[in-house]
Amino acid sequence: MADTIPGIHHITSISSDPQRNLDFYTDVLGLRLIKVTVNFDVPGTYHFYYGDEVGTPGTILTIFPWPHLSRRPPGTGQVVVTAFAIPSGSTGYWVDRLTSHGVTVERPAARLDEEVIAFADHDGLQYELITRDDGPAQRVWAGGPVPAEHAIRGFHGATIWVTTLEPTARLLTDLMEFRLVSEENDRLRFEVGEGPSRAVIDVASPPSAPRGEEGAGTVHHIAWRTPNDATQSAWRERLIEAGFHVTPVRDRQYFRSIYFREPGGVLFEIATDGPGFTVDEPVEELGTSLKLPPWYESRRAEIEQALPPLDRLTRSGG
Repeated sequence: MADTIPGIHHITSISSDPQRNLDFYTDVLGLRLIKVTVNFDVPGTYHFYYGDEVGTPGTILTIFPWPHLSRRPPGTGQVVVTAFAIPSGSTGYWVDRLTSHGVTVERPAARLDEEVIAFADHDGLQYELITRDDGPAQRVWAGGPVPAEHAIRGFHGATIWVTTLEPTARLLTDLMEFRLVSEENDRLRFEVGEGPSRAVIDVASPPSAPRGEEGAGTVHHIAWRTPNDATQSAWRERLIEAGFHVTPVRDRQYFRSIYFREPGGVLFEIATDGPGFTVDEPVEELGTSLKLPPWYESRRAEIEQALPPLDRLTRSGG
């Protein structure tokens, strides 16, 4: 049996303008830009990684900025809301901060004993800030614009939309060993992991929701953690035995990944915790230059020429 999943590894979304994306997530949300690379499958676009000081699994938000893609509303078969954890007592700070940067904020509301702030970024990606004092960040990014006592602590969880609840619920509980913790009309809440890395996933089936289409303002996939290659291999075998089509292991330089679609159509990934983001640059230099995997280094000049320039980025990585 595969080891239990500790929580979320990362969530990957699609945006439009890369500079605007970088400015929002670093200057407004106060996340650290921990890696600038390219989409390993489509190297003509950037791949940004944001997180805590070192990119601890459970804090990593990643973005594919594709300026040519049109904006799409969220729909079934997608993650529709990404929820970050913030410390108790920080809701007032975040309402003021977001409002001062021109972000429309839904005022704090209570939900299942949580205090929730809802907002969207410039592409329409939906976010929540949820008070939680055991958030997953191990090393809060103290070099950013948000005071450490209010800083985002990593992921609280996510909401996915599906057309039918039962098949997704069966995968989560019977195979992936998530815990069903609440049930409310067309929404089920599950938890996975324990302590600071614990993650919440809400599965909803809105009756009039359209089928989701990939585009700017949508989430591409959600990745779950696994400690190492051996546990990832065990998960792959378990999923294949259950009838899921699972990709071969893919080397993402900073972790290794397998992918499959859950019954509702959401793309799931299971990613290893290591080797981490310091394999090609030291902690103090994370996110300051374009890093390419070894198999793309011979194409560096061509790739750099195709990518738009960015403020705060050195174009000649080591």
